[in-house]
Amino acid sequence: MTSPARKILVTSALPYANGSIHLGHLVEYIQTDIWVRFQKLRGHECTYVCADDAHGTAIMLKAEQNGLTSEQQIANVKAEHEKDFADFNIVFDNFHSTHSNENRELSELIYGRLQENGHIASRTITQAFDPEKNLFLADRYIKGTCPKCKAVDQYGDNCEVCAATYSPTDLINPKSVISGATPIEKDSEHFFFKLPEFTEFLQTWTRSGTLQDEVANKLAEWLDSGLKEWDISRDAPYFGFEIPGAPNKFFYVWLDAPIGYMASHKNLCDNNGTDWMEYWKADSTTELYHFIGKDIINFHALFWPAMLSSAQFRTPTKVCVHGFLTVNGTKMSKSRGTFINARAYLDQLDPDYLRYYYAAKLSSSVDDLDLNLDDFIQRVNSDLVGKVVNIASRTAKFVQKSGGELSTEIADPALWQKFVDGGDVIAAHYENRDFGKAMREIMALADAANEYIAAQEPWKMAKVEGSEQEVLKVCSLGINMFRALLTYLKPVLPTLAEKAEVFLGETLSWGENLSFRSGSINKFKPLLTRIEKEKVDAIVEASKEALAAAAPAEGVTDTAKEQSPLQEEPIADEISFDDFAKVDLRVALIAKAEHVEGANKLLRLTLDLGGETRNVLSGIKSAYQPEDLEGKLTVMVANLAPRKMKFGVSEGMVLAAGPGKKDIYLLEPHSGAKPGQRVM
Repeated sequence: MTSPARKILVTSALPYANGSIHLGHLVEYIQTDIWVRFQKLRGHECTYVCADDAHGTAIMLKAEQNGLTSEQQIANVKAEHEKDFADFNIVFDNFHSTHSNENRELSELIYGRLQENGHIASRTITQAFDPEKNLFLADRYIKGTCPKCKAVDQYGDNCEVCAATYSPTDLINPKSVISGATPIEKDSEHFFFKLPEFTEFLQTWTRSGTLQDEVANKLAEWLDSGLKEWDISRDAPYFGFEIPGAPNKFFYVWLDAPIGYMASHKNLCDNNGTDWMEYWKADSTTELYHFIGKDIINFHALFWPAMLSSAQFRTPTKVCVHGFLTVNGTKMSKSRGTFINARAYLDQLDPDYLRYYYAAKLSSSVDDLDLNLDDFIQRVNSDLVGKVVNIASRTAKFVQKSGGELSTEIADPALWQKFVDGGDVIAAHYENRDFGKAMREIMALADAANEYIAAQEPWKMAKVEGSEQEVLKVCSLGINMFRALLTYLKPVLPTLAEKAEVFLGETLSWGENLSFRSGSINKFKPLLTRIEKEKVDAIVEASKEALAAAAPAEGVTDTAKEQSPLQEEPIADEISFDDFAKVDLRVALIAKAEHVEGANKLLRLTLDLGGETRNVLSGIKSAYQPEDLEGKLTVMVANLAPRKMKFGVSEGMVLAAGPGKKDIYLLEPHSGAKPGQRVM
């Protein structure tokens, strides 16, 4: 039985209005849409709102590059986004924009309450400034030569070649990416949200069940190391909302972006004549779910709940965090054509294919999801065409030969009951966002249905005189099993479900336990075709061509609101063998390993080189716990000059490989190696 109807408000992170939707974005929107469709199918009042994130320097520069006003730029992108989402069967109850009257009013309201409550501070800061563009520069708008390895064309905060971190003022020959001018330093008054004052509140809230455990653990590291005040203002020129009472000062894009959830919902409610505050008041009994990627946890699980708390609004029921998309096991790549826009995919393939593949791989964890293109073809063809649709195609013609009316008798009650009972298990997996588990349960039922039909062999039974009713019973059970499967798959495969409903002559409902159905069905027509590899190859080729054509002009950076985690790593400049021969690799015993306070990626390793010890800061925290490393042997670069880093001096480098995150593997020598032994 279904539970009492709930009132649920759901959001996805707001797509940034300076670029197209790609397959990485779609992980989140497909995940959210599946969950919302499931809730609606179960009879709950579930509202899904979103908006384009339309503010910031990047929008302003992109518009200028395109010869448009910022308003024209965001309007064009919004139209493109809405079409892509619609064609992927992602259905919002409202898709708005952060550049709206509702968002301006709510941003000013919340800022005013933060100010009244003493949670806004102001002070003068020094920033890099472009004297030609007359614009303060974020680190990503400054490039120069790395002060450590001398690699050219590196960003103002870190080197992509040697991974060094530094201040923009440390760059050799720094230049503004926007104008090419040499930046100068300039003072400006900025406004700050007093986030540290919410430490105790956030320590409780983040452990309240609102977040996945791994997310709460990550936030605990930040909370324990001490929160810093959050800079929420930017100087003119800036495309956004001016801060009341502060001429030429604007709200930072990340202040008004989450408020955009409220604004989109308010816009919907105002148009419908309903009360938006029912969902947002501090004592609301409704539910609020945010679906986001793991790169924006700090904004949604620290800044946002603290702001809501100060402004006397409710906090989220859950913040559902997912990982990134990889393609064929690696980061999305422009050169390989695996940085695929939504439209490039839609030009070749049915969106239900990708929706199913993502669902089959998604879980409630924050692990990355890999789109393996060969596996994608095989799984969709095997599961959807070879298993699910095959059930109807093998049985429908025999029902039609018997007059098109399903039997009232259940040929195998125990098997049918298995399909009925499976609904509760599948529903629980949907509710918990364990879509992969739900798909496995559904495919196990599909296997059972196909095994039953193969064993009964209605095509042979039909040749026996007088077997018409028995054939009809077997095939009627087959059609009902197909009905059950499509009901359970309806949140994932809306297009296939719609076609199946035409064939079945009914609207599939999941409000109650499934009942066996008799009555008439319509003539069966092919519901789904197999994916041809040529179609996938065409998507890859089209992506290469489109990205080459859309490459930004020289001197202009095409950047998102936050630097993308999906950038392809460049290869460093070529070195000679003599250079390489200078590297002294030694076996080292990890005598001690410990966390580095305030560091997200680093562990501090004390390495024993056979009598000499070195302290090394290593970016392997995502893959190893300190206690798992102590006593192990590894290989280190022993003659690397000490390097001063943000969290101390590192006296060498341990060797590791892998794509990152949990997949980082220390290079370990054979078991007979001795600390201090030279490797080369």
